[in-house]
Amino acid sequence: MRSQGITGKHQVVLAGFRAYEAAQHAVDILARHKFPVEHLTIVGTGLRLQERLLGRWTLWRSLLAGAATGAWIGLLIGLVFWVVTPWTLSPLTSGVLLGILIGAIWTAVAYAMRQRNFASVPLIIADRYEILVDAEFAEHARRILADLLPAQNRPSPAGSPRSE
Repeated sequence: MRSQGITGKHQVVLAGFRAYEAAQHAVDILARHKFPVEHLTIVGTGLRLQERLLGRWTLWRSLLAGAATGAWIGLLIGLVFWVVTPWTLSPLTSGVLLGILIGAIWTAVAYAMRQRNFASVPLIIADRYEILVDAEFAEHARRILADLLPAQNRPSPAGSPRSE
C-alpha cells in the first residue's frame, strides 16, 4: 500500500497497531537501532471524538479554581515587585490577594456565561495506527522490526498492514 506522506515522498505501510502506545514502541525500537526516524510517520485512521467527563462544574468549584489561579499569578507579579522593594512584603501579599479577587470574579463571569454544568476533556481516538515509512527505507525498517516485534505486529514483506 503506497501513500503520499506529509514529507511529500511516497510511503509504504510498515506495520499496523490497535493502540498508539504499540506504534510508539515500534518507532522507539527503530530509534534505538539507529534507524532515521524522520522517515517515519504514525497515522491514525478511523478517528472519533470522545469526551471524558471530569465531574460537575459548580459555581463554588469555579470560584475556587479562579481564586487558585489568580493567587499564583498574583504571587508571580508580587515576587517581581518584591525584588524591587525587598524590605517589605506588602507587594507580595497584595499581589496574592488581588490575584485571588480578580481570578474569582473572572471565573464567576465565565461560569455565568457557560452553557453546561460539567467539566470535560476532549480526546481524539483512532481505531488503528499505522507506521508509514519512506519507500527507500522500508526494507531496512522491516529487517530491524522482524526480530524485535511480536509476531502479530511484524511487518509483511509487501508492506501491507497487519492486524494486532
